[in-house]
Amino acid sequence: MSRVLIIGSAPVSREIGDSLSAAGLPIESSAGNADALKRLRIRAFGVVITCPDTAIDESLVLLEEMRSIRPALKCIVLADHSTPDKVIAALRAHVFACFTPPFDSHEIANLATQAASDSKIGEDIEILSARPGWVSVRVNSRLITADRLLTFAKELSAQLPEDAKQDLLQALREILLNAMEHGTAFNPDQSIEVNAIRTKRAMVFRVRDPGAGFRQESLSHAASANSSDDPTAHIRQRQEEGMRPGGYGLLLASGTVDELIYNEIGNEAILIKYLDSPAEANTNTK
Repeated sequence: MSRVLIIGSAPVSREIGDSLSAAGLPIESSAGNADALKRLRIRAFGVVITCPDTAIDESLVLLEEMRSIRPALKCIVLADHSTPDKVIAALRAHVFACFTPPFDSHEIANLATQAASDSKIGEDIEILSARPGWVSVRVNSRLITADRLLTFAKELSAQLPEDAKQDLLQALREILLNAMEHGTAFNPDQSIEVNAIRTKRAMVFRVRDPGAGFRQESLSHAASANSSDDPTAHIRQRQEEGMRPGGYGLLLASGTVDELIYNEIGNEAILIKYLDSPAEANTNTK
């Protein structure tokens, strides 16, 4: 378990530190950026969490300097706000995760714990192309990578109302985990392509895995296939087949986004959440 360095003394920083200490992680807090660099020169840290009062671009400059001292350092960026350009810059800088208010100290601490306990140094998120409005990445099939990607997806979805954003992110997580489980069998050597597309009236995510896809009639392990008189049938089947608990992905995703569309073989999905209702969007285009 590597040591975590927390920069600054903001309330959320202290809360994160308390959570990490309670989990048994070795942590240190620095007074600011200069003190953080000094501490990095003295001893090794595996993870650094930036000050939430610092802008993303300033944190990225700091990260470059920190990595000149500790090249394998994983950085969780906290900032007061983000823009698509800044999120893309963070992805290009191989930031581990990115958060803006409202901060969830337990979520951040949980991801920092995963980062500190993860021995893999290689980059799990590869940018294929990126510009505001359309970001394409390739991600390795690992649970920690899914959690990381969702922090960036959240920032790219900032234009949505909070409830709609949470619905979309929940659906994206379920579809992404389905792709990892069924499309790659959680093989970290295989990858999944994810696109985030932002239009004037909608936020769209596309997920494509390298698997053979599925047919609706073959989804007996999913909750969406249960009959009304046996709503837990998929749980028994998943236990019999040694699958992880779950099976609610398609059901949850279809109920939280405005449109969920699959390609013919079932290895590619598009999730759409409108800024307005679909009816209002259609009216506005006339």
